[in-house]
Amino acid sequence: MSEKDLDTLFEEAYELASNMTEPLPQDVMLRIYAYYKQATQGTAKSKRMTSVDLRDAFKTNAWMQISHLSSDEAKRLYIETIHSLIKK
Repeated sequence: MSEKDLDTLFEEAYELASNMTEPLPQDVMLRIYAYYKQATQGTAKSKRMTSVDLRDAFKTNAWMQISHLSSDEAKRLYIETIHSLIKK
């Protein structure tokens, strides 16, 4: 799979995800968020949380847990996850 193909598939999966209407379990939403962030911004920077927003803490934690993935790996996992949710 070429880089352009992967990017195109990733954008298509993002569009599918953006149009989902059924609520997803929180753990699935966090996984999707983490894959997207890793794919688009790279490894999460460890930072001291200045707010006590629990939601942001869970999101940051999910992203940090997959920091070992490359951008391309995160894109592939994002695509696979979105497609598996569409098939249900």
